[in-house]
Amino acid sequence: MKLIEERQSVRKYSDKEISADILKSILNAGRLAPSWMNVQSWKFILVRNKENKELLSKLACNQPHVKNCDSVIVCVADTKAWDKEEFSKILKQKGLADTAIENIMTMSAYYPPLLGAETVKLRTVEQLTYAISYMMLEAESHGVKSCIIGAMANELTGLNPELSKDVKEKLGLGDKDIISAMITLGYEAEHAPVYKLRKEFSEVVFLEKIGNLFE
Repeated sequence: MKLIEERQSVRKYSDKEISADILKSILNAGRLAPSWMNVQSWKFILVRNKENKELLSKLACNQPHVKNCDSVIVCVADTKAWDKEEFSKILKQKGLADTAIENIMTMSAYYPPLLGAETVKLRTVEQLTYAISYMMLEAESHGVKSCIIGAMANELTGLNPELSKDVKEKLGLGDKDIISAMITLGYEAEHAPVYKLRKEFSEVVFLEKIGNLFE
């Protein structure tokens, strides 16, 4: 709770480098995050090269902290994870029998492809948000500051499809991969007091139904 209360987005970073061990710990936190049906529909690409960070900055509508940070984690929504062959592997690892797996793949509540490509995209991006939160909190635990980047050219925004395609090719991504978000990482250049603008507890938390306050 202390990490959650003290963490805030930081966009100005010092020149201090983040060690490889800390970066691995941050990325491993994403790998260990929970996911719906354990599908783990994500990939994480660590970018530290100056040229590549400049390219990612262009992708992110020229946000300067993308190129000025120590490292960027490109968070990829992997819609291929829902393909029958890939998804079956995960379910078999959970110990499910073939008949149980077949049943799951006939139920739209468990198998989004039955509801179409847009639902697959929605559920895949949803999974990724859990891993992003885990990585940002792990970064904070090491004193590494972060900022989540969502404004960018990709399949979700429809901005600059040519640039989006070029970046995906540069990163070795395929058609079923979506760069959903990025996380900038670095040590803060100047410490700033924590200021969180959030709705009041009573505006977002209710007991049993909307309108009943949980006090």
